[in-house]
Amino acid sequence: MLELAVKTLIAYLLGSLMGALILGAFRGVDIRQQGSGNAGGTNALRTQGKAFALGVVVIDVAKGWFAAGVLPGLALPLIALDASVGRDWLAVSCAAAVTLGHVYPVWWEFRGGKGAATLIGVVLGLIPAFLPAVLIVWLLVVMTTGFVGLGTMLGVATLPVVLLWRAPGNTAILSFALLMTVFVIYTHRGNIERMRAGSENRARRLWLLGRLKARAE
Repeated sequence: MLELAVKTLIAYLLGSLMGALILGAFRGVDIRQQGSGNAGGTNALRTQGKAFALGVVVIDVAKGWFAAGVLPGLALPLIALDASVGRDWLAVSCAAAVTLGHVYPVWWEFRGGKGAATLIGVVLGLIPAFLPAVLIVWLLVVMTTGFVGLGTMLGVATLPVVLLWRAPGNTAILSFALLMTVFVIYTHRGNIERMRAGSENRARRLWLLGRLKARAE
């Protein structure tokens, strides 16, 4: 159990290293005080520009990939590999911890992002074959509605559906996918409220349906 505890803690601390806040420190800005107040890639793009947002996404995806795909099998000094701990369960524990760290970072007063980019990295590390389905659903939703948050929620919700179809016997990863679907919907509760109120911002450049409607008019 020591291996499980130590690696889960490392994953959480790694998740707490926020790309937006690290890069923002070099620029002298805190994007949690700007735009939507979210320390993620979308708000970084809207408030700081493409280069900054790209750096944020790269950091957040990379830490998710490392925590889920590399850390569980890594030999740590003085920490023996525990044969009593299932490797799948260790991997999803680290995956959940890095996502939790991103949303509630200990280094940044527990005010982080919504977990989207980190979850992309997690899926890339855990089950890369299923990542295209998540990204395709995300893109289709954003192109038809313009809502990035809605695309993120439905993209993540695609994961347990695909797993039930293609890998129903993988209890650990299926449990993780279901948990993360609920968690991402929770972290996007503000987006849901704004969509219901009609005040949610749209990604105009990706909102293909909106552009077609504008041309038709």
